[in-house]
Amino acid sequence: MEHYSTMKVTNSLVENCFAVIELLACEGRSVRLSEIAQTLQLQRSGTHRLLSTLCALGWVEQDQKTEFYRLTLKLSAIGYRYLQVAQIPDICQPIIDRAANECKELVRLAGIVGSDLITFAHAQGATGSLICQPRTFPVLPLHVTASGKAWLATLADEKALKLVLDAGFDYPGGFGPNALRSADALLQELARTRDQGYGVAIEEAEVGVSSVAAAVISNQGNAVGAVAIVAPALRLHERRIPELAELARRTAEELAFMWPLRQLLTELSGEMKN
Repeated sequence: MEHYSTMKVTNSLVENCFAVIELLACEGRSVRLSEIAQTLQLQRSGTHRLLSTLCALGWVEQDQKTEFYRLTLKLSAIGYRYLQVAQIPDICQPIIDRAANECKELVRLAGIVGSDLITFAHAQGATGSLICQPRTFPVLPLHVTASGKAWLATLADEKALKLVLDAGFDYPGGFGPNALRSADALLQELARTRDQGYGVAIEEAEVGVSSVAAAVISNQGNAVGAVAIVAPALRLHERRIPELAELARRTAEELAFMWPLRQLLTELSGEMKN
């Protein structure tokens, strides 16, 4: 039960039924009756009645050999049907919008495509005369952006270094005054990023622009993207960095939970166009 946090439930039959369904969905495997009851802090007899009801309704099935319980595909099928009918827009955007509104800065979401980190969603939360409009990179340079560092820090040093060396430390038009320019400097920065749990870039990609970012980690434990808060350097001072880093981490965790749905939406969108 490593992926399911024990929840306190009331005597509500509906709440307990959903708790059982959520547990089985998080586990993704067959689970014995006693394990379900213990994790949800329910009586064994009551848990057995719940499971029998869910089996009768087609939500759960019991393996005849092991007597363990698992979800049927009914939940997945209904979710898939709902997405098709509702034609829900990209579910990542509302999360980005909320983060931008909270920090009043530009928030960018980038996804990992092969060996590249590419921005595909953003939201501007800043108002007034000083609004950050940073340089747009077709592919984010990994060693001078907070998003790039956040991703690289999830990799082994050898792989991270290879990605940067393959792309090169230089760029047409140059970078900011604090850009990393050597392998040793990069490895030191990645060690710092791992220790603090987020990436920071202070006027590295360009003059006057700084950022803080957190990696979006999938259920399998690998990074699938990064969310960055980008601001004018004068507003991203030392005292504010931890606050924005915490917001970036929370946003990344929420995005990680929704990421599989986004991939499904992309597939559905392609099917609808065809």
